[in-house]
Amino acid sequence: MSNGATDQGWLTRERGLLLVLIAATAIAFYLCYLLFAPFLPILAWALALAVVAHPLNRWLLRHLRRENLTAALAVLIVAVGLIGPAVLAGQAIVQEAREAIDRVREEATTERWRQLVERNRRLAPVLSWMETNLKIEEEARRLAETLAGRLPGVVTGSVRAVASLVILLFVLFFLFRDWRLGLQGVRALVPLSESEADRVFERVSDTINAAIFGTIAVAFVQGTLGGLMFWWLGLPAPLLWGLVMSLLAMIPMLGTFVIWAPAALFLVLEGNWGKALILAAWGLTAVGLIDNLLYPMLVGRRLRLHPLLVFFSVVGGVFSFGVSGVILGPLIVALTRALLEIWRRRTAGGQSAEQGVDR
Repeated sequence: MSNGATDQGWLTRERGLLLVLIAATAIAFYLCYLLFAPFLPILAWALALAVVAHPLNRWLLRHLRRENLTAALAVLIVAVGLIGPAVLAGQAIVQEAREAIDRVREEATTERWRQLVERNRRLAPVLSWMETNLKIEEEARRLAETLAGRLPGVVTGSVRAVASLVILLFVLFFLFRDWRLGLQGVRALVPLSESEADRVFERVSDTINAAIFGTIAVAFVQGTLGGLMFWWLGLPAPLLWGLVMSLLAMIPMLGTFVIWAPAALFLVLEGNWGKALILAAWGLTAVGLIDNLLYPMLVGRRLRLHPLLVFFSVVGGVFSFGVSGVILGPLIVALTRALLEIWRRRTAGGQSAEQGVDR
């Protein structure tokens, strides 16, 4: 006997329906992930642009008072700000790259290496070994021909890049127009209180602004300073190398050193010790220290992450998501930390309540 109670087992009808609902929800989430995964980089950059340009959209809405017109005008301003400089820089980079390739063809000659050997007697064994075993002239010419064939397509982009840009601007329009409705919808779906949701939204906004204005803006300044010095010293393709330095500056533990240090060594091999010292001093001071001076001014304590976490979040994000990892990596880490803080506060509050009851 079971004390007069009917033992229906653990799996009641209500629990069975709950399990079916959980399984269906998990499958639905997985299918949604498959649908949105190809667009994750686009969505990440659209969200980042929406957060950064939100003050502009709010200012336009205050003056125009029409949501569709405001969102369209804000998207147009963002598009011009993105596409205009990119097209101009792309054209200049293609031209510089072609000139640099022509220079490589001219410099990569046996006679040129003999002149370097005569100028640098201490490096003569190394240079002679490189000339004999590495076939530098042949490899340089082959590399130049490969770059010449592929560079225009890489710079000008493809149909996929154009389609991605169109989708990004399309998503950005709705983020601008339906910003408030989107926040209300997220608040209604997540199991967080209003104050907790606001804290998470604030952390997302701070992280995106820190990633944009901190990482990207500082990298742009470093690349610009490096490119200007390349131009002033007469080095080939200053705009191209400035862009490369900007990209490398966004990756911790690499930075612009990867570019300007070999360039300084090249100047030493050329016998231009003065230019080499100027480039090295500029790289160590103006370019190298700008990160320590400008980054705290732009970011302050917004990111609130340890430098080691920043390193792994950026590098891991780039490895996992490509260029979008610059945004997604720190954002994922910051969100995880915010949720853990909310969990800690709830746990601490529950423990305090239990202690109060025990007393």
